[in-house]
Amino acid sequence: MKLTTVFVAVLLVFLSLAAAAQQSNEGTIVPVMLNRTLDARHAKPGERISGRIMQDVSLPDGATIPRGATIVGHIVSARPATAASGSQLVLKFDQIEFGGRQAPVAAALRALASANEVFEARLPTNAIDDFGTSPSDWNTVQIGGAGVYRGNGEVVSGNEVVGRATDYGAVTAKLLAAPERGCSGTSQREQALWKFSPWACGAYGLGELQVVRSQEAADADEIVLQSARNIRIDGGSGWLLRVLPAGRALP
Repeated sequence: MKLTTVFVAVLLVFLSLAAAAQQSNEGTIVPVMLNRTLDARHAKPGERISGRIMQDVSLPDGATIPRGATIVGHIVSARPATAASGSQLVLKFDQIEFGGRQAPVAAALRALASANEVFEARLPTNAIDDFGTSPSDWNTVQIGGAGVYRGNGEVVSGNEVVGRATDYGAVTAKLLAAPERGCSGTSQREQALWKFSPWACGAYGLGELQVVRSQEAADADEIVLQSARNIRIDGGSGWLLRVLPAGRALP
């Protein structure tokens, strides 16, 4: 493929991404693995943060952000826990990079899972023999509880099929509301969920940590995390981000 063709293809993807927040009140899901540990005791305002996009992300116009692209952002503020108050960490993801180019993005946080939760979501729940059983035959459990049966390509909740799975680990499904956990957002098209369930919402495996959601937030793209203890989120943790539409709908 000629370099000019590659350049045009990459440019079209970025133009699509920049427009995605204006196209749909449902938003586009972006599954991310954090590159390095965040600790409220040491984080500084303006400090760069980044993560790797873990699954191809389809945009509303049919373009794709490829797996392996980088999403970057920065720390807005950090407060360690004291005897008088808990810990708080405020951050933003605001740019996606791949192919030597950058595109702005505004993203809210739908769900967050510890590195251990991500690891466990990769482990097979069915018996594995010594005769070369392929990972494409593994059954796994998503963060939030959905079952994945790669042998028949299904993501299930009880007896209901709620999404699709491929033999190389990609999971797609329509987003489902989880009002009991603070998420009302849904989607009419399938989204890239990686290791998360369609209804995944809030924090998993991170103790007392809470994702703060407020209709009064000055900036909906500011991710606000709070805990009674010092906040520490290890590299390798999973983040389910949602591109914000023009109306600034929350996750």
